[in-house]
Amino acid sequence: MDVTTWYLEQTGPGDLLPAREPKVPVDIVRAEIPSPEFSRFLYTAVGGDWQWTERLPWTWRQWMEWLDRPGTETWVAWRDGTPAGYVELVAQDGGVVEISSFGLLPYAIGLGVGGHLLSAGTAHAWDMADRWPDLEPTRRVWLHTCSLDGPAALANYRARGFRLYDTRLNVPGDADEGGTPGPWPGAMRPLPDPR
Repeated sequence: MDVTTWYLEQTGPGDLLPAREPKVPVDIVRAEIPSPEFSRFLYTAVGGDWQWTERLPWTWRQWMEWLDRPGTETWVAWRDGTPAGYVELVAQDGGVVEISSFGLLPYAIGLGVGGHLLSAGTAHAWDMADRWPDLEPTRRVWLHTCSLDGPAALANYRARGFRLYDTRLNVPGDADEGGTPGPWPGAMRPLPDPR
């Protein structure tokens, strides 16, 4: 199966076009204590239906090494005390921040949470040096998405002001030959009707 990967960026905080408020109340809170267990839960719960498999074989130590680096942040959307989605930011050299993971748990899709969470996560990418004094101020925020991701992903990124700068076909690691992992077998639920 051919998989298309799109690379998008913002080059200034003024590029961010915030989304309207979601249909339900949501709190977005930074998970300040690195927790491999919690991060793996988010990764599988959000990415299981979209072929996110790259980190599944990671050990606890690999997760901790990833999460415990300066400039790595996990921001979680909470609805009524329940995780609704997350955005993971990773600082890179030269004032660059990658949105390395972003998505919603299935129950939160279609409620306007995705645009709101992406707006907040992108704003936090732009002000990351305020929380990490040893980092350079952010000059660029980038991410990638692929044709295996949720059907609204690319449109959401563009609506938040991200601009396409590269497109590639069949990037290694985009597709897993083993099928959809899911948080457990058969976890895929039908997406809500957007009407």
